[in-house]
Amino acid sequence: MKQKLQIFKAVAIHSSFTKAAEQLFISQPAVSKAIRSIEDEYKTTFFLRKRNSIELTEDGKAFLIYTNRILEIHAEIENQFLHQKEHIPDSIHFGASTTLVNHIVPKIIAKFRTQHPRTNFDIKSGNSEEIEEFILNQQLDFGITEGSNTNRKLHYEKFIKDEIVLVTSVKNSAFKQNTVSTNILQQLPIIEREIGSGTREIIYEFLKQHQIKKLNSIVTLNSTEAIKNYLYHSDTFALLSIHALNDDLVSNKLKIIDIKNVTIERWFYFVSRTGYQSNVMDYFEKFARNNYNF
Repeated sequence: MKQKLQIFKAVAIHSSFTKAAEQLFISQPAVSKAIRSIEDEYKTTFFLRKRNSIELTEDGKAFLIYTNRILEIHAEIENQFLHQKEHIPDSIHFGASTTLVNHIVPKIIAKFRTQHPRTNFDIKSGNSEEIEEFILNQQLDFGITEGSNTNRKLHYEKFIKDEIVLVTSVKNSAFKQNTVSTNILQQLPIIEREIGSGTREIIYEFLKQHQIKKLNSIVTLNSTEAIKNYLYHSDTFALLSIHALNDDLVSNKLKIIDIKNVTIERWFYFVSRTGYQSNVMDYFEKFARNNYNF
């Protein structure tokens, strides 16, 4: 049942059977079968299937609340009993790229320390290029980064999937339909990340794939938080991680502008030197996977 609930949650979060399958490393038919099984078991429909999308029904929204609670209890039980004999280190030191250290890593560490309060953390932050360089130079043993997995001297393990979306201030009255074409995208005043940023790397790979020569970049800043603060006070635009926008969307500070027929996706990775092995790294990676609510 736990696996079925994990599948249900992934489909609910991504509104997609395909993306849920990718997130969980299973086939799309397996996802569809699990959802049908749950709906049959509870004699209701949790998803409305449309031509090109799906969405939760009211029963589905209610079931998601229970699912989150049950999966959280499962994680607590496993951490309490399955791992109680494992050695928990007094200190864990690793690196994380900017988006991760601001929006994802703190949640994981806070939950870790509720179960292992004697463990201290020392986190080095920087853009993806900097974190990978620290690992290669043995200043760090492992890290979590964004961007591509292209360095052969490093070993990459997929963590969670991310989507980069176009955002602007809710005060910006342009594009009332909240949709733009790739042609219009090239004309927008864009605030972007610095060279070396994993987010920037993925964006420029996307531009290349869609034969877009360049963006109309007017300001370059070295963090997502700095970019968001700029957006609050202007009619400019930025391409940012969806994981960095939860609070801004809920508080109605920023809004997403869809790019027609385009999705910019990437993975966050656990990164270490090729051949490096560590029980600490393995334990923390396992904990992060089990406890991060993507």
